Amino acid sequence: MSLQLQMIGTGSAFAKKFYNNNALWTCNGFTLLVDAGNTAPRALHELNIQVNELGGVLITHLHSDHVGGLEELAFQMRYKYGRKLKLYLPAALEEAIWEHTLKGGMENAGEELSGLTDYFEVELLHEGHPVSIHEGLQIEIMETPHITGKKSFSLFVNDQIFYSADIRFCPELLTREIIHKRKCKRIFHDCQLESPGVVHASLEELLTLPESVQSRIYLMHYGDSMPLHVGKSGKMTFIKQHQIYTL
Repeated sequence: MSLQLQMIGTGSAFAKKFYNNNALWTCNGFTLLVDAGNTAPRALHELNIQVNELGGVLITHLHSDHVGGLEELAFQMRYKYGRKLKLYLPAALEEAIWEHTLKGGMENAGEELSGLTDYFEVELLHEGHPVSIHEGLQIEIMETPHITGKKSFSLFVNDQIFYSADIRFCPELLTREIIHKRKCKRIFHDCQLESPGVVHASLEELLTLPESVQSRIYLMHYGDSMPLHVGKSGKMTFIKQHQIYTL
């Protein structure tokens, strides 16, 4: 049983070289795409991955670099492959993702397409309730702070890996909940390269963490200037776009 991670993009919302921060989690022949940003369809195409090869898509929050490509993926599944896309979604986002993100482009009265379930096979996720996505792949969501007033969720994968999606700097969460309580061995954390960090943890902030915590952190969601910061990230490692990591 082998769990693998491949980032189809590692960049921030404004990155052009590294694409949006979206991830493929693969286990026992099943592939889950975590977040489908604006660049996701192009990134999948460049990796020669067809939409129908995905076992499902999980959305962490509703910024376009995490959900902007979902419409195209759903259209491809419906009109090219004739079936619905499996969508894993925090229950708190169910209404907003259709009414405020997808409805304008996907509602089609002529085909009686008027809601989320017309395009997706939806499975709602709830905090505190781990879900077995596939044999060897378990996901649990946790609401974490990003934009005030907007729901955003991080992930625990197999209760050993923390994947932040987008989160502000939360040192107590990292040390107490993720390291000491959960015993997470790896942390995939978004990183704003310039200070101050406002809605993302900045590299400067993350460098204040103990080295024992830093050594577990892979940095993602960075800007195009990332190469200038290689060797300046303490014990933390920049995760590389398209490289496959066996976890």
